[in-house]
Amino acid sequence: MLENFFSLFNQFTVIFQQTTVLFYFTVALLSLIVGSFLNVVIYRIPKMMEYTWYQDCREFLADEVANIKPKNLPQVTLSKPDSTCPKCDHKIRFYENIPVFSWLFLKGKCSQCKNKISARYPLIEIATMGLSLIAAHHFGATMITLWVLLLTWCLISLTMIDLDHMLLPDQITLPLLWLGLLININGTFVPLSDAVIGAAAGYMSLYSVFWLFKALTGKEGMGFGDFKLFAVFGAWIGWQLLPLLILMASVVGAVVGITLIIFKNHQREQGIPFGPYLAVAGWITLLWGEGIWSWYLQKLL
Repeated sequence: MLENFFSLFNQFTVIFQQTTVLFYFTVALLSLIVGSFLNVVIYRIPKMMEYTWYQDCREFLADEVANIKPKNLPQVTLSKPDSTCPKCDHKIRFYENIPVFSWLFLKGKCSQCKNKISARYPLIEIATMGLSLIAAHHFGATMITLWVLLLTWCLISLTMIDLDHMLLPDQITLPLLWLGLLININGTFVPLSDAVIGAAAGYMSLYSVFWLFKALTGKEGMGFGDFKLFAVFGAWIGWQLLPLLILMASVVGAVVGITLIIFKNHQREQGIPFGPYLAVAGWITLLWGEGIWSWYLQKLL
C-alpha cells in the first residue's frame, strides 16, 4: 500500500512540475483546509490533555478523592463533538465552515445568535496557506515539500498552543522527532548520523541549561516541551545548524520579553513561552539556514 502511495505521489509530482500553477493552487487549497483543521487541533488538544490528566489524577488518588464530587470535564476528541457556537450551541453547518470565506460571508458572526467569531480563525488559515506556499516555492514539487508541509502545519499548532497554554504537547512533538529521523535515513536533509546527534544535542543542551538555571536560581527557566522541540529540529536539520537556531530564537525571545516588560507591564516573574521562538527560528533555519549561517560566519570572521 505504501508503494502504491509513493507511486501515485510521483505521478502527481510529474504533473505538478509540468504545471506550476496547478501545483501552487493545490497547495493553497489543501493548506486552507488544513488550516481550518489546525484551529480544531489548537483548541481541542489542550482540553484532551486536561481531561486525561484529571482522570489519571483521580485514578492515582482514588482513596483521597473518593468523597469529592468529580469535576464535570467533557470528553472531547479531534472529531467529536461537532463544532458549535460557544454562546448558543448552534451546530456549525459545513457551508459555515469553509476556510476564510465563511467567516467573511458571515461577517465574523454566528449565523444564529450573531455572537462575534474571533478573527484568529481565518488568520490561522491564511497564515497556514502563506507559509505552505513559501515552503512549496522553496522546495518545488518534490517529496521534500510534503515533509516540510507536515512540519509547518505541526509547528503552527505548537506555536498557538504554547502561546495559549504554555504547553508543547507530546502528541505533536514526539511524532515529529521520530519522523525527522526516519526521513533522514536516506539523507533527505542531512545524513542520519547528523540527525541522531542533532536530536540528542538539541535535547541535552536545553536540558542542561534548565538544570543549571534551576540550580543557580531555584526556578525553572523553561519547560520540558522546549527540550523536545529543539530535539525535533536537531533530527530534521542535524546538529550543525543548531547554534544558529538557538541564537535566533534567543535574540527574538529576549527582544519580545523586554518589550513586554517595558510597554505591557509584564511581570518579570511571569513566564513567556519559548516554543514559538524555537518554532519560527527552526522553520527559517530549515529553509534558509545554510545561507544565513554562511553569511553570519563571513561577517564574524
